[in-house]
Amino acid sequence: MAAGVSGDTDPVANKTQPTGADVDAFLGTLTDDAKRADCERLIDLMRAATGEPAAMWGSSIIGFGDRAYRYASGHTGNTALIGFAPRSTALTLYLSLNLDDHRDALQRLGKHRTGKGCLYVKRLADIDESELRGLIEASVRAARTLSADS
Repeated sequence: MAAGVSGDTDPVANKTQPTGADVDAFLGTLTDDAKRADCERLIDLMRAATGEPAAMWGSSIIGFGDRAYRYASGHTGNTALIGFAPRSTALTLYLSLNLDDHRDALQRLGKHRTGKGCLYVKRLADIDESELRGLIEASVRAARTLSADS
């Protein structure tokens, strides 16, 4: 992993990095069977979109591939192309999209919430999987473009 620069010349290690931990072992810690099945489906969708294997980033994020980034501040580093985390209240998908540009798809998606670059879904059964697949694929394309521009 690349260390970044924040402000002037102080190196800043990226907070979330690949750990080498076993994804299946992490999924085995989930006590909610439906959430575990949703995670396995998200892994399939994200693996298909990226062509990359699932990897643990930090203690609870499952990410696919990696990309470089550079903030306006000058801070640089690497992050997953796309990823998700099974949180207590929702599945959090980390996307490289301006979600305002995807309002139509989000309206068709079904029950969800959004945050800056995040899509929150309680259960995959509550959403349209083809719309989700389209958002995942758009996010991977955007992440690859952002990485090439860094």
